[in-house]
Amino acid sequence: MRISEWLNQKEKEGVDVSQIELPKDLAYDRDPDETVFFEEHNPCGVLCNKNHPFSKIERFGRWYVCKGQNKKAGIHSSEGKWRLITRDKEEALQMAKAHME
Repeated sequence: MRISEWLNQKEKEGVDVSQIELPKDLAYDRDPDETVFFEEHNPCGVLCNKNHPFSKIERFGRWYVCKGQNKKAGIHSSEGKWRLITRDKEEALQMAKAHME
């Protein structure tokens, strides 16, 4: 089953999919149709393998799956993780950019 099909099914069941966690077998087995947005705040450089704030939007069919770590949480923090699933591209972009301010 594709991620977009699974989300459509959950929506038909009346589930609020905006904050739903994708099943691990779906989340890691599927490549997105498109990566719409990616930004990372990494002042340490490419050799640092610790946590850095980021925002990412991937499109699966008509769904935009957004996730990241809030920049306000700080560098190397494990706090401030967020996610959003929506069909509205503008909402997804606003959310992702807001978390990087």
